[in-house]
Amino acid sequence: MSWFDNYKKKRCSIDEAVSVIKSNDRIYISGNAASPIHLMQALAQQKDRLCDVEITHVLLFGDDPLSKPGMEGHFRHNSLFVGPADRKAVNEGNADYIPVFLYEIPSLFHQGLLPLDVALIHVSPPDEHGFMSYGVECLATKAAAETAKIVVAQVNEEMPRTLGDSFIHASRVHKVVETANPLPELEPIPFTEVEKRIGGNIASLVEDGSTLQLGIGGIPNAALKAMFDKRDLGVHTEMVSDSIMEAIEAGVITGAKKTLHSNKVIATFYLGTKKLYEFIDNNPTFETHPTDYTNHPFVVGQNDKMVAINSAIEVDLTGQVCSDSIGTRIYSGFGGQVDFIRGATQSKGGKPIIALPSTAKGDTISKIVPTLQVGAGVVTTRADVHYVVTEHGVAYLHGKNLRQRAEALISIAHPNFQQMLEDEAKKRKLL
Repeated sequence: MSWFDNYKKKRCSIDEAVSVIKSNDRIYISGNAASPIHLMQALAQQKDRLCDVEITHVLLFGDDPLSKPGMEGHFRHNSLFVGPADRKAVNEGNADYIPVFLYEIPSLFHQGLLPLDVALIHVSPPDEHGFMSYGVECLATKAAAETAKIVVAQVNEEMPRTLGDSFIHASRVHKVVETANPLPELEPIPFTEVEKRIGGNIASLVEDGSTLQLGIGGIPNAALKAMFDKRDLGVHTEMVSDSIMEAIEAGVITGAKKTLHSNKVIATFYLGTKKLYEFIDNNPTFETHPTDYTNHPFVVGQNDKMVAINSAIEVDLTGQVCSDSIGTRIYSGFGGQVDFIRGATQSKGGKPIIALPSTAKGDTISKIVPTLQVGAGVVTTRADVHYVVTEHGVAYLHGKNLRQRAEALISIAHPNFQQMLEDEAKKRKLL
């Protein structure tokens, strides 16, 4: 039987597809713009026949029907990265959170630490050889699909075909639901004046021929815009947004000087507008890989002049970085921050950067703090931190003692809080 004849036999209704899920199963759901929302909605409608189904995932994008009121006892999230979809449930004790480096997530499945019964994935239509692309998100979905007992695929005509290590053959899938739905989009948000100044300070550290890791939001967008006078930048990153596409179109990003995968953009997921999704479709400039490759510090460090740009919720006067919680309240997750910070540290000429505004809530709260809030999680340790950037400048901490670190961080804090920080540093005997 040809692969296509076999594939046709697997096509079914969406209700039949999710009927393979049983009580007490552990299922994986692909995330970001590849969140299979139609499968999730159909599963939510079958809640009454199910109890204690564990749902594991990274960042879900959009509305999550499985964590709404009334789903308690039927579904419980076990999140590998908390986002708006499940943040409330996690903090109310109705869902769980696993702190883990992003590059280590695939191994949780491969090593059987999180054995999976079912994987719900979202892929492109099969090519002439029967291979379907994970499209806008490879991340840990590839590992989940390779290890789950049953794989249910939402096959979407709108899913771009991204190249790299990002394919699953139709023979590996057990149920197929065919759709033709636009992917969720994330429109670029104009960056603020503060973000523009932070971006300029970051850009001042970047040399021609550097390879970049950029996240999401105003600061990375502003930083990349401030680099439009640079030459031959490259990208080895976790996420690709519209700003990277625009820099490629402007000739700023060429990858010509990369020491690993020259002339290629290496990524594990894409989140942006329809224009971005069309741009990456079958585009050999982009290679999509799982996070155990894109985010592995050993791999990242093979890029000379690797510049990793990551954000934080707060940084204390010794350089400890909190980026996954606000006090005891879980806000996000480890993600790839430490992966890339450590990778850039190992890079020849690399620059690991933590960037954040100096204040929050209308300049009423300093984000450079004497001590982290009670219960705040240290994601990046003081020994990992090299550069901290705010709109007021750059503090270089590597090799500095605690007194020197406090002095450097106070110098880039908001002027309204510098005296307070100095007084608190003296109380701690840092100054």
